[in-house]
Parts: sequence; structure tokens; C-alpha cells
Amino acid sequence: MLQLSVLRDQTDLVLAGLAKKRYATGPADVAAILDLDQRRRQLQTSHDSAQAEANKLAQQIGGLMKSGDKAGAETLKIRTAELKQHTQSAAAELAQVEKEQQQLLYKLPNLPHASVPEGRAAADNEVVREHGAKPELGADALPHWDLIKKYDIIDFELGVKITGAGFPVYKGQGARLQRALINFFLDEARSAGYTEMQPPILVNEASGYGTGQLPDKEGQMYHDAKDDLYLIPTAEVPLTNIYRDEIIPVEKLPIRITGHTPCFRREAGSWGADVRGLNRLHQFDKVEIVQITEPEHSYAALDTMVAHIESLLQQLGLPYRVLRLCGGDMGFTSALTYDLEVWSAAQGRWLEVSSASNFETYQANRLKCRYKADGGKTQLLHTLNGSALALPRIVAALLENNQTSDGIELPAVLHSYCGFSRIG
Repeated sequence: MLQLSVLRDQTDLVLAGLAKKRYATGPADVAAILDLDQRRRQLQTSHDSAQAEANKLAQQIGGLMKSGDKAGAETLKIRTAELKQHTQSAAAELAQVEKEQQQLLYKLPNLPHASVPEGRAAADNEVVREHGAKPELGADALPHWDLIKKYDIIDFELGVKITGAGFPVYKGQGARLQRALINFFLDEARSAGYTEMQPPILVNEASGYGTGQLPDKEGQMYHDAKDDLYLIPTAEVPLTNIYRDEIIPVEKLPIRITGHTPCFRREAGSWGADVRGLNRLHQFDKVEIVQITEPEHSYAALDTMVAHIESLLQQLGLPYRVLRLCGGDMGFTSALTYDLEVWSAAQGRWLEVSSASNFETYQANRLKCRYKADGGKTQLLHTLNGSALALPRIVAALLENNQTSDGIELPAVLHSYCGFSRIG
């Protein structure tokens, strides 16, 4: 959530940032927030002045009663009652104004970092670098959804029977490959200095608001209305919310945590060839890395996170590229996002497998996640997260890129985790 002081003091900068993110109603929403803020401050001043006068009169009434001036005391009591009614009315209106202002603030996306390129959609994203040679497959090469059937490692039809489309059942070597990748990703994260956590996969509304999934992505989340709990779309939500309403001692910074969870996304409106097989699911596994750090260190931290994700892809032998997302393709809460995509040889296209983002103070302001800087002043921290990695498209690329006539050769780094070197 953007800070009110930034909206007041740097309005032109805010409007330019919202325009870069293609947030069409930015000028109207910012104007409405500032109008409400002016009204809020007026009400607060009026409330506080009336309260101060009432407190002063209360002391005077006590003195008049002691001196026997009951008439004078009664006159002041009448004025005190008027002031009480005024403060109650002002407080009620103040609460309503603050609620309206808060809801409008929740609607505003984060401002993009200066390095974010202009653009409307994915085609405008900037390719930062590519790594690895794209494998050349024979004419008989199969896409992963056919390889899955050939080697009987994932059953989509069984998932439909049990739950519905987008909930596959992993079996045999497919299930063992899933577990191997999860353990490999977690071990690598721990080696990089991240503390492993196992958070809940259901979160409350406050957690959803804290990291910005609510109200922006409410329609994309599975919601249990009876208990008012949400299935997480990513481990970012519970992991970052560990530090909601916390003042973190500076000596404990930076915080680096990691966790594996299943992730749940409704993916409403998704269809077509690009979502076949493992390309888009309602439930999938992912290992997440999260950092919370002082503002001056956050972009260096983002670089280390991207480098860590790249190291995973290099060890898996997957060709990949790093993209800097343009303003129009960025997430609601992000100030700067790098997407990492792997090359799918059988599909002949890039598949996104990770996003690494710096949210600057946007989430921390919602979370009230702070630290005491030099001099004891409390300041907001910067929060960051990245997928390291999401499994479905990694599995798709491993199957497609490593297929041979004798089976699917797995990268050496997974052999000890899997207990086998080949599928088939």
C-alpha cells in the first residue's frame, strides 16, 4: 500500500508511476484519496480541539463545584455535553472517512522502479539475458502431455475424477520426480542461507490483505466462506505474514526464509493450447524464497535471488532467459519483477517458471513490518520474494528437452534425489 505522505508530497511522481503501470483510474483515485485525507485531517483537528476543551472544562467544573458556584458549573456542563456530542459525531464521521480512504488506498498498485521499461503487455518485456543452447529434437519428439501418457507418470483423467480439471495425480516415477525436485530446491535454498519454514496453506483475510492478494486477486483465490479462510496462491503469503505487525531488530536483518507448499489458483478465464498439460494448473507445488531487508540493501538482495534461481536452472541443464517486466505486465504489488523462462523444445516456446520481485515498502506498509533505524526511528522494511522454483513447467521442460528413444534422461543433479537416472 502506498504511503499517504508519498501521495501528498510526490503526487506527480505517483501519477506518472500509475500511468506506467497502465492504471487508468489513477488520477481520479489519487484525487479522491487526497480529498478524503484533507477531510480526515479537518475532522481530526476538530475532534481533538473539542476533546481538549472538554477536558479543560471538566477541571473548571470541579473547581466551581468546590467553591459552591453550582450555577457556573451547570453552565459549563451544558457546554461539555455539546462538546461530547460534537466529538462523538466527529469520531463517527472520521471512522467512515478513514475506511473509505483505506479502501481506495488498497486499490492503488505499487509504483514501478525507475528501471522498469514502458510497455503494455508481455511482448514489451525486456530480455536481460539468455543462457544455454536450445536442444534440437527429432521430428518424432513429443510434447510433455504425450510423454506423460507414454511413461504413465501423471494422470490428468484421474485428477478430474477425484477433483476436477487442473488437479493432476502424480504416480510412480512422476511422484518421485516431484519429491526429488522439492528436496533439491529446498536443499539449495538452505545452502544459500535461507531458513526453511513449513507454513499453513490456509490464511485469514488479514494475511491476504497484508501481502496484497486482497482485494486485487480475490477472484483468483479459493475461499472457504464458512471459516473465511483462503487457500494460498503462493507461499509468499504465509511466509511474509510471519512478520506482520512486527518491529524487527536491525541485527536480525536481513531475514531469509524458504518454504515448500502446494499452491492453489482458480485461473479463471484460462483456456487454449497454451494451458495444455502441466502448463497451467489449479494446484501445483512450489518452493518460495523470501527476503525482508533494509531499504538500501533490497535491490542487491533482488540480484542475489535472481542469481540463485538461475543457478537452479543451470544445474538442471535447462536453457533459460531472464526478463525485466514492463509496466503494463507487472504484478499489482511489485516495484520491479524479473521473470525467468525455460525453453520448451517440443512446444517451441518459452515457459515462465519463476518471478522474483521487490515490493519495496508496499507490502511492509500493509503488514506494518518495520525496524528501528539509527537514532531509534521506526521505518518500513522492504520485502522481496521469488519462485525457486515452481514445479509444473520445470517438469514439462525436463521431459521434453531430455527425451530420447530409450526414455527421458534426467540431469545428474537429480539422480541421488530420485533414486533413478532415467524415466522409462
